Amino acid sequence: MSNQFNAGDTVYVIYRNPHAANVAHIKEAEIVHHPYHEGELSLFIYETYHPFAEDDAVFASYEEAKSLYKELFDIDPYE
Repeated sequence: MSNQFNAGDTVYVIYRNPHAANVAHIKEAEIVHHPYHEGELSLFIYETYHPFAEDDAVFASYEEAKSLYKELFDIDPYE
């Protein structure tokens, strides 16, 4: 998934709350160079670097993220 994006891109992520598994939000994140893994890109969200994973829900637009969110959870995301 990370090869679709470049450093400096703003993306939207469906982010699950790690403390409440049934809570998810659409959050804006930035694609950045990972500071500890040369040549790798990561998501910068909540002041933390997150390496890309195969199951990350990362989208180029809020509308794309919202569409999948509605499909998965059958509700509009909190805006």
